[in-house]
Amino acid sequence: MAPRANWKGFLRLSLVTCPVALYPATSDTEKVSFNQINRKTGHRIKYLKVDAETGDEVTSEDIVKGYKVDTDTYIEVTKDELDDIALDSTHTIDIDEFVPKADIDNRYLIRPYYLVPDGKVGHDAYAVIRETIRSMDKVAIGRVVLTNREHIIALEPLESGLMGTLLRYPYEVRSEQEYFDDIQDVKLTKDMLDLAKHIVEKKSGAFEPELFEDHYETALIDLINKKRAGTPIAARSTPKTGGNVINLMDALKKSLASEKDAAPAAKVAKESGKETAKAKKSKKRVEGQREMLLPISGKGGKEAAAKEAAPRKADKPVRATTRTKKAG
Repeated sequence: MAPRANWKGFLRLSLVTCPVALYPATSDTEKVSFNQINRKTGHRIKYLKVDAETGDEVTSEDIVKGYKVDTDTYIEVTKDELDDIALDSTHTIDIDEFVPKADIDNRYLIRPYYLVPDGKVGHDAYAVIRETIRSMDKVAIGRVVLTNREHIIALEPLESGLMGTLLRYPYEVRSEQEYFDDIQDVKLTKDMLDLAKHIVEKKSGAFEPELFEDHYETALIDLINKKRAGTPIAARSTPKTGGNVINLMDALKKSLASEKDAAPAAKVAKESGKETAKAKKSKKRVEGQREMLLPISGKGGKEAAAKEAAPRKADKPVRATTRTKKAG
């Protein structure tokens, strides 16, 4: 099922307007997540909203927002007061200007969205705006209101659609000088830089995100599957860390030598398994990590247990949807 739109409204460039919908371009829902449970009963932990001083539970209608002024002093702000200052432009993304993409500092980027036509009408106006941005080789800067706050959004063509990236305001970006002022100004020899460049060249390749692997997520899934199957968990040995680098030049030379030794075998392995790896990674990305977890019998009873006992393909395990509670 396609995700729900985060926002619906109109995209406007001067007098050209079309209905659009904004969808999140990324998702964390496929990652393994945990609930907190009572070790003794296996029941989920439930959190209550309580008064910090009295310890009494507070109902939702008695909870208001407060801005902290001092240790025990808050300025109370009601929902009606917040509604009164809500921005009017909640249903339109107005394009204010066009800028070169290279001018946008990466520190200002927050998260990407897909902006698509909403409904059957307005596709021609949408196409005009998209192709105008594409032909100018620039990024359109507009404003959009999400959850009562106005955000700056940068729009650029992406295949047949538009990608919008929310941008931070200047006050949200810290100055690098606070962190870089104490970095020493050192002089590097040409030989050092040449060796380092050779190492980079040995490791250079195309950007292929489908080959990326989240090693922690993979280990987490393996841990859960082993615990589900009752397999003993062996303690992991602590890896040895390298000592301090005494001679930078020697370290660079050794690094280059190790890269040269590893390069032929790595190249053959990469070329031979590249397509297979791409297919598997692509499939995993589509199906999501949840498809990799073994099934857990819940309300399904014998039927779920029978499915669990049946042979499973290594690349098509199924993620658990329920948890068997402990008695108590």
